[in-house]
Amino acid sequence: MLARAVRILEAFTPDEPALPVSEVARRSGLHVATASRLIAELVGHGLLARQPDGRVRVGVRMWELGQRASPTLSLREAAMPFLGDLHAVIGHHVQLGVRDGDEVLFVERLSAPHAVINYTRIAGRLPLHASSSGLVLLAHAPREVQERVLALPMERYTPHTVTAPDALRALLADVRRQGVALCPGYVHEDACGIAVPLRDGRGNVVAALSAIVPNDGQAYAQVPVLLAAARGISRVLGSPSH
Repeated sequence: MLARAVRILEAFTPDEPALPVSEVARRSGLHVATASRLIAELVGHGLLARQPDGRVRVGVRMWELGQRASPTLSLREAAMPFLGDLHAVIGHHVQLGVRDGDEVLFVERLSAPHAVINYTRIAGRLPLHASSSGLVLLAHAPREVQERVLALPMERYTPHTVTAPDALRALLADVRRQGVALCPGYVHEDACGIAVPLRDGRGNVVAALSAIVPNDGQAYAQVPVLLAAARGISRVLGSPSH
């Protein structure tokens, strides 16, 4: 029963937060009658909500429980003052990402009107190989994670996305050595991602701090302010100064 409920909840995406019951059933692999019964129970507990048009969406109760249990809560609390200052300086997108399996999950983002295009969003995901945040997290992930990702088929978003295993392995070594990932045009031709690591009290990389700026050849100028913000966040998280 629990596994079926999880499959129902996983049917919803950031792009499609509300779905007809029939579509939820299709995505979860359940018979429509079974899905309808489970959805009714989830609605009763506030985990799903039913809209006037009959579609269902994730309920406020689910958001409340997620916020209460989220392992990223202390990270966001530590980062937000620095994220706000960073955003004021850069004037484009700044965001926090954590590794979840073979993807980077973006847990916070600040943006601005007329900022450069950015495909990410809060609670959005990208493959580790494609974005600056993902590359930072992959570069500091356990070796078995790196080798698993390198063995997977890797999507090419633009001609600049690095998908060859040997080239990606060399890129990860550069990220570890330089302490920054710079990704001009990797996800979109007009945007450049820049990311640096955030460390906890034991020095482990627990997240990536990134900015998405225009791909105009000037992105590297933002690295010092990103590094300064990362040092501040890491100090709050308990990491010794670097």
